[in-house]
Amino acid sequence: MKNIAVLVLLLGFNFGFSQKKFSQSDAEKFQKQINSEYADAKTSPLMEEDLKTFKTLDFYPISEKYFVNAKFEKAKNEKVFEMKTTGTRTPKYIKYGTIYFTLDGIEMQLNVYRSIELSKQKEYKDHLFLPFSDLTCGKESYIGGRYIDLKIPKGDTMAIDFNQAYNPYCAYNHKYSCPLVPLENDLKVEIKAGVKTFH
Repeated sequence: MKNIAVLVLLLGFNFGFSQKKFSQSDAEKFQKQINSEYADAKTSPLMEEDLKTFKTLDFYPISEKYFVNAKFEKAKNEKVFEMKTTGTRTPKYIKYGTIYFTLDGIEMQLNVYRSIELSKQKEYKDHLFLPFSDLTCGKESYIGGRYIDLKIPKGDTMAIDFNQAYNPYCAYNHKYSCPLVPLENDLKVEIKAGVKTFH
């Protein structure tokens, strides 16, 4: 099995990092951009037969409910670790911090990580990786969870737009090796936002 290092999904996912207000147009841009990436044979993770008939990914309706301003707490004295993947590849990450937020009146927290390899590249030096799973996984959304790309915040708040959650490449093609969502990032609620499972 070929282990292709899955880098971050798109260079262009720079929407909404410094903003603190929900933006419908940012979520729409995200959908448009991911669809155009997936429709292009040069950048698409889709298998050849799926690419031939591809029109659009299936998204949950965009909803302000799933945009949160989370409290960000930077981690201290964390050690670099090898994140498990769907393949044999074990990329090195470090836990960068924890975000705390409330959704549906329930207090939640998720860890955000920094890729050691990616952080050495100029365009990714501020990139943070948020993998998560929730109660929609294996039903309406991909069984293996989803990802959100973030940037290191300037202060102690971080805007998280679950409308921009996307599937690992493994959801589309078995040749990819994708980071597995750490157990501590499994949410006990339904996050009905972002990309749905691929049929």
